[in-house]
Amino acid sequence: MLNHVFLDTGENLWELMKKKVFEAKFCLHERKNQKELRKSWARWTACLQGQPISDVRSYFGEKVALYYLWLGWYTCLLIPAAVLGVIVFLYGLAFFNTSPLIKEVCESKTIMCPLCDKRCKVWLLSDTCLYAKVSILFDNEGTVMFAMFMAVWATLFLEFWKRHRASYTCAWKVFDWCEEEEELILEIVNNAECEPKQHKHSYLRSTLVLILVTLVMLLIIGLAHALVVFRVVATVMLAEGSWEFLSDHSNTAAVILGAVLHYFTITIMTRVNRIVSLKLCNIEENQSFAATERSFTVKMFTFQFFTLFSSLFYIAFFLGRINGHPGGYVRIAGKWRLEECHPSGCLTDLFIQMAIIMVLKQTISNIFEFGGPWFNRWLKRQRTKLQRKCAHCYKKEDQQTNQGQDLCENCMLRDCLRNYRLKDVDSFSLFNEFLEMVLQFSFTTIFVAAFPLAPLLAFINNVVEIRLDAIKMVSLERRMVPKKTNNIGVWTDVLEAIGVLAVIANGLVIGISSDFIPRLVYRYHYGPCVNGTVTDMDCMSGYINNTLSILHMNDQRIYKEFSPDQMVTPSGQNVSHCSYKDYRSNEDYSFTPQFWLILAMRFAFVILFEHVVVICKFITAWFVPSVPLDVKNLRLFDKLNRLKEELRSSKV
Repeated sequence: MLNHVFLDTGENLWELMKKKVFEAKFCLHERKNQKELRKSWARWTACLQGQPISDVRSYFGEKVALYYLWLGWYTCLLIPAAVLGVIVFLYGLAFFNTSPLIKEVCESKTIMCPLCDKRCKVWLLSDTCLYAKVSILFDNEGTVMFAMFMAVWATLFLEFWKRHRASYTCAWKVFDWCEEEEELILEIVNNAECEPKQHKHSYLRSTLVLILVTLVMLLIIGLAHALVVFRVVATVMLAEGSWEFLSDHSNTAAVILGAVLHYFTITIMTRVNRIVSLKLCNIEENQSFAATERSFTVKMFTFQFFTLFSSLFYIAFFLGRINGHPGGYVRIAGKWRLEECHPSGCLTDLFIQMAIIMVLKQTISNIFEFGGPWFNRWLKRQRTKLQRKCAHCYKKEDQQTNQGQDLCENCMLRDCLRNYRLKDVDSFSLFNEFLEMVLQFSFTTIFVAAFPLAPLLAFINNVVEIRLDAIKMVSLERRMVPKKTNNIGVWTDVLEAIGVLAVIANGLVIGISSDFIPRLVYRYHYGPCVNGTVTDMDCMSGYINNTLSILHMNDQRIYKEFSPDQMVTPSGQNVSHCSYKDYRSNEDYSFTPQFWLILAMRFAFVILFEHVVVICKFITAWFVPSVPLDVKNLRLFDKLNRLKEELRSSKV
């Protein structure tokens, strides 16, 4: 309300704060209600209990209450996704030791070509036995069904959330609330002769914002390319280093270092993206704060999404597919070979990258999110020792029947100072919480085919996150200004867009990145069971050797590719040929007919997968009404009674 009040000088509260007339503005915590919320909600021992949403709404307002309602609903619906993800993981674990693919890798005598220049030597395929076992845990037949389930789950989550929200907003009498009308009422209260701020649109400003947004996204994509260059250079440097362990595992070490660097890039770019988004919103000159908030949300999420996922998209869809072949490797600046996929498959790189980023982001962000305000409060307590309340005010606080009595001036001042020393909050404090959870929702759905345990990690994090945010808001931060609303705003549209993108991304991961399609093609077109005459052999026997091409050192086209020292096995044996993972001819290195058949099947699967899942999503959205019947009927009776009342008034 004070934000809309102007003095005789034409100044409002914001302008007075800029002139340092006032240092801060905030709502005071109500000690009695604060204590009740701590007891029933804002404590670690309540992690497995429900949330008193009505009490949260009474204290913080509908906007905060809907955030916790959404987060609690999201966490509950993560349970079936987490359980199924664990089942898919256990399905791969069940065939851990009996899979013919693992057996073929672990018992193979195949000699593989060096993975880098100069220092790297030929190696045995059996050296990747452990990684092959790990990859089968998430790259198996169950992953396909799990990815389809998660795509439909995202739609179910949103549709049931709309129903859940409708029930609460109807009970709170804000179902038909309009934010624009609320702002107009505030204007009228402060100035009965006020004029509304008219909607304006400038094509020049819109074009300028669009150009700037494009430039920022190109910058973020450029940072992803810089990470690629870093991994390439790191692989070479680690391979040529003096540490034998890092030299032998240079590819894996480079991927891990790249993931850690990516996390720090995300942390830095988060601050940059926020500043840029605010500047772009200022350029737009939106008509109201609600419009500015929506615009800021879309821009900030877009920038953060590109920051987090640009590197993952490269690993998922480009890594190992644009690096060339022996005798024709693609090099950066004509010097460094582009990195290849992990020997056990490209999905392993994606799994490592996702696991590191997700664990680091959730763990470290929660530590700073809770530790920062707590340490700030502790530090201020050490600097200033507040005096205790007088005995008279303690009695007033304890009397349940005299809640309206005021504290004495000294105690009121101490209470104001206590609130002042808490961490400051602003209009975008709740936005930070939403952004964190929606980005986690993106991780949980978009690349879930490469990381089936993502829903489980998200569920564990959210159980902690709910109480962490509650403790932070109730005890460590100043009280947010209660705001009325009836939905979570533009975040609903963002979640729906993520659901559609999840269908596309998971279809591409399974069809392009994983070995699901090559295995199917081999089983039904090239394997030992094609003719139906073999009964004592597994249909996938020989698959690993089928995916390898052979390089002969006596070929003049690749004679300078590897030095003689690189063609020496760990046992000291000189070899004249080695194998590499690709479907190429051993004579001219052109793609074999099997490669083109697999490529066609990959694209056919992606198209089929996306169409089937999208149809399932539409059927699901149609089948589940967004508003429960009891809410519809209740609103119908309310409208009928209101119309009857208006008719009676008009007759009088």
